[in-house]
Amino acid sequence: MSRADLLLDGRSLTVHQVAEAARRPAAWRVALADSAVHQMKRSVDLKNAIVESGRRVYGVTSGFGDSNTRQISAPKVEALQANLIRGFNCGLGPTAAPEVVRATVIARANCLARGNSAIRSEVVQLLLDCLEQDILPIVPERGSVGASGDLVPLSYLGAMLTGHGTVLHRGEPRSAAEALAEAGLEPVVLASKEGLALVNGTSFMAGFAVLALRDATELAFAADLCTALASQVLNGNPGHFDPFVFDHKPHPGSADSARTVRRLLGRVGDGPFMGDLAAEAEVMPDGTGYRRLAEPVQDRYSIRCAPHVNGVLRDTLAFAVDWTHVEINSSNDNPLFDTDTGAVVNGGNFYGGHIGQAMDSLKTAVASVGDLLERQLQLVVDEKYNNGLTANLIPRFPDDSWEAGLHHGFKSLQLAASSLVAEALKLTMPATSFSRSTEAHNQDKVSMGTIAARDARTVVELVRQTAAIHLLALCQAADLRGVERLSGPTAAVHAAVRAVSPVMDGDRGMERDIQLVAELVATGRLREAAAAV
Repeated sequence: MSRADLLLDGRSLTVHQVAEAARRPAAWRVALADSAVHQMKRSVDLKNAIVESGRRVYGVTSGFGDSNTRQISAPKVEALQANLIRGFNCGLGPTAAPEVVRATVIARANCLARGNSAIRSEVVQLLLDCLEQDILPIVPERGSVGASGDLVPLSYLGAMLTGHGTVLHRGEPRSAAEALAEAGLEPVVLASKEGLALVNGTSFMAGFAVLALRDATELAFAADLCTALASQVLNGNPGHFDPFVFDHKPHPGSADSARTVRRLLGRVGDGPFMGDLAAEAEVMPDGTGYRRLAEPVQDRYSIRCAPHVNGVLRDTLAFAVDWTHVEINSSNDNPLFDTDTGAVVNGGNFYGGHIGQAMDSLKTAVASVGDLLERQLQLVVDEKYNNGLTANLIPRFPDDSWEAGLHHGFKSLQLAASSLVAEALKLTMPATSFSRSTEAHNQDKVSMGTIAARDARTVVELVRQTAAIHLLALCQAADLRGVERLSGPTAAVHAAVRAVSPVMDGDRGMERDIQLVAELVATGRLREAAAAV
C-alpha cells in the first residue's frame, strides 16, 4: 500500500490532512520538513546562548506561572522541565480516542516545527517516530482550562517521550519504556524549555476540533440528503429550493444547501421548477367563494426552511475551519524566540479563544440541525402529517391479519432521536463563558476551549446518530410510498442504506442498524453514493 508524505513545516498543514492522517495512519507518513529542522536549530541555538549568559528567561531559568519570580541556575534547567511534565500528569475522566491523540500529536509537532519554541528537532522527531510505530500516550480528556494551553493533556506526550507513563502500543496498554525499547527508540532527557514547549499549547483542543469539523462537514451533506428524501416521501413542494429564493438572501451556506437539495432531487441546473408551479397557477372556479385545497401550498418549516438552518452550519464550518487552520499552523507556546532579532518574547499565544469560540459555534449549529432533522422525522412518522404513509411507518397489514395492531414501527426510534437531540441541545451552553481564575490568579482569564471542543465532538456524534435514525425512517417511507418516486441520487442512497439495514417488516431491535447507517454518514459513503449517479 502506497503512503502519502505529510511534511510538517509549521505553516501549510490543513485541517483535512490532520483528520485524514489521524484516522488512516497507515496511509500517511508524517515527517519534519528540512526547513523546519533548520529553523528549530536556530531557536535552540539562541536559547542556549541566552541560558549560558545567565539571563532570566521565563520557564527556562525561572519557575512557571505565578512562580516566575523564582529564578534558577543553569544546572537546574533540565530538572525543572522533568518536574513540569511529572507535575501535570493529573488528568481525569475518560481517555481520548486514539484518533484524537494522533491528531494532537500531528498538530503539536507542526506547531513546534514552526521553529520559534526552542525545542530540538530530535525531540519532535521522536514524537513522530512514536506515531509511526503506533505508540500513543493514554491521555485523560479532563483537566485543561484552555490557557496556558492544554497543560495537563499535553503533559502525557512529554511523559511518553521521556519513557514514563502508560501508552497504547498497537492498541495494547504498555509502559512507555517497554514500548519505546521494543520499537528501537530511545527516550529523551528534556533540555531547557522543551517540556514547556510540549505542554504549553492548544494542540489537544485542536485535535478534537479538526475531527469535529470533518465530521460536521459530512453531517451538513447528510442534512441536505435527509431534506431531499423527506420532501420526496412527504410529497412536498420542491419549489421551496428554487434558486430565486436564495439569490435574494445570498448567504453562501444556505445557497449551497439548497443547491445540494436540488441536485439530490434530480434537478439539474439553476432554472426555476416550472412544473412545480402549475398548482399555484390554478384559479378559483367561477362562482366559488371558497374551497379547501387537497394539498398545502407550502410545506412546514422543517422542510421549507431546511437550507436556512443547514446554511448556518455550512457557514459556521467555513470560518471554523479557517480559524483552526491558523491554530494548527501557529507557535502557540510561551515564550517565543525571535531568531532574527535575538529576542525572547513573552506573550499569550497559548490562549485557546479562537478554537473555543469556533467549537461553541459549531456545536450550536450542529445541534440546531439535529433539532431540524428530528422535526422532519416527526412529520414522517406521524400519520396526521405524513400525507398517507402508515402510522409510525409500520408495514401495511390487512385488517384481518394477525399482525394488525401489534407493531409500532418507528415510534421508539423517534423517541430515541428526541432524546439524542435533547442531549445535544443541552450541550450548546457556551463553554467559553465559564472562564475561571486559576493558578494563584496568574491564569486569571482562560478560554475553556478544550471543553468546548470536547462538547462539539459529542454533539456531532449525537446528531450523526439522529441523522441515521432519520435516514432509516426515510428509506422505510420510500419503500412504503414506492422507490420509483425517488431521484437517481436518493435511490442510490436508499440502496446503500438497504445494503446494511433491511426494510422493517415488523418490530425489531434497531440499534445495530443505527450504528451501521451512522457509519455510512461518518465515512462519506452516502455522499459518494449520491455523487456517483
